[in-house]
Amino acid sequence: MQKQGTVLRWDATRGFGFLRSGDTGVDVFFHVRDLQDLSEPRPGLAVVYEEIHVGGKGPRAMAVRADHGPFQAGGGPQPMARRAPRAPSPASAPPARTDPGRAPPRQIHQRGPAGGAGAQARAAASPPARRRTPSRDARSANHGVAYSWMAAWLALVAWGVWTQRISMGWLAALVAVNVVTFVVYASDKDAARSGGWRTSEQRLHLLAVLGGWPAAWWAQQWLRHKSSKASFRAVYWLTVAVHCAALAAVLAHQSGILLHF
Repeated sequence: MQKQGTVLRWDATRGFGFLRSGDTGVDVFFHVRDLQDLSEPRPGLAVVYEEIHVGGKGPRAMAVRADHGPFQAGGGPQPMARRAPRAPSPASAPPARTDPGRAPPRQIHQRGPAGGAGAQARAAASPPARRRTPSRDARSANHGVAYSWMAAWLALVAWGVWTQRISMGWLAALVAVNVVTFVVYASDKDAARSGGWRTSEQRLHLLAVLGGWPAAWWAQQWLRHKSSKASFRAVYWLTVAVHCAALAAVLAHQSGILLHF
């Protein structure tokens, strides 16, 4: 449902904030990815947004944009303004009477800019073309890189299991590390919202380098947690590279080191 509200506070470092609903006075959570045509929502800014409720965690705002004009609850169409009557065109006006003995007056055609006023009116009425923002292109590129790393990692693990260099016990341990990683991210996200005890970034990076980096990436995307902090993301990708390099080195070692319990 579309509503109006005001930006209550905004944390640019963490990439999230809260709105104050104009109808109910309830604080509504929103994330940087939920913004439309807004780069830095300042407190006190009037906005329009779509309110949703997910899993009993309170209301959440989607499609947040600045409130530039009249608004109707529910997102219904605005009433169309009544158009002013059009003046009769010269072609539809009755011809002026002329004296049979006098030559008709010359008509002077005044040419305006290319396309005329009609073209300018059509250009003003047509909606602007929707362009992809640089942030959306960057997210698409980030997803492509992550999918490539995951495909290579899965192929490496599958090859290790096929050649019996990775035992089923180690495979189960990798699955367990990923499950624990996702749970830790979710717990830290809840703590960030409620002001509870937070998990250190060093512990999150340790889980990633131990093999939980795929679950960490999915948690960052699905939970919108640690996905906009540049310093954290840089160290995270370093842990991905270290883990994959170490796994490849162990599996390709000529001495035939087997990962068995």
